[in-house]
Amino acid sequence: MAQPTLHVVATPIGNLADLSPRALETLRSVDAICAEDTRRTGQLLAHFGVSTPLLALHEHNEEAIAARIVARLLEGQSLALVSDAGTPLVSDPGYRLVRAARAAGVRVSPVPGACAAIAALSVAGLPSDRFVFEGFLPAKASARRDALRALAGEPRTLVFYESSHRIAESLADLAQAFGAERSAAMARELTKLFETVLDGSLGTLLAQVQADDNQRKGEFVVMVQGAGDDADAQLAEGHRVHALLKAHLPPSTAAKLAAEITGAPRKALYGA
Repeated sequence: MAQPTLHVVATPIGNLADLSPRALETLRSVDAICAEDTRRTGQLLAHFGVSTPLLALHEHNEEAIAARIVARLLEGQSLALVSDAGTPLVSDPGYRLVRAARAAGVRVSPVPGACAAIAALSVAGLPSDRFVFEGFLPAKASARRDALRALAGEPRTLVFYESSHRIAESLADLAQAFGAERSAAMARELTKLFETVLDGSLGTLLAQVQADDNQRKGEFVVMVQGAGDDADAQLAEGHRVHALLKAHLPPSTAAKLAAEITGAPRKALYGA
């Protein structure tokens, strides 16, 4: 490592055997590792017998300490950046540091590996040539529903992360915004002991999650097929407009007007 470098290192999302030999060698060779949670990364390093010093870098301190870390790089040190699991910067801290390092002329190099979104998409059986990664949906119900309504006509496959305590509510909101018949898949606990991948319509996934407590435990990736044809897009837009109108009008009137505005079937809108 003759040239000082910030190595962006992917770590396992569950199965520790997924840490690549190159990633392990990088973590051993750098001067220090910038970690989202030093306790969690410390456990990973201890498993592999790595004693490299750790620096805490997370969403609450990244902006404040990025300049100090870049200064160490400019002094000739090489550092690694890791998140709790998976690829850094993908719904995790790090972009401010990477941006600051690049602006300072520091070499930034990826050490690729696991990413929950890509791993889930690879086994979902949904169109994957074009997709949109939306990360975590808003925790507040009203903001989440607004975000989903804005995405209802998106033609590309949509990929979301979700937590165990909101998965049922988010699936219900997805079914409401996109239609319960929209094709989807849900990956849970990828590469871990209780890995599960379910597929079907949003309505089917919601029913499975509501009926089985185990399907509400763990870490989730939810994937929804895009509004792939004119009829799907029309219905999705109808749902969006109907949701806005029914806040001010009786449901039947809102459905009638939304159908006239978008061309979507009135019965489908009113039934939803």
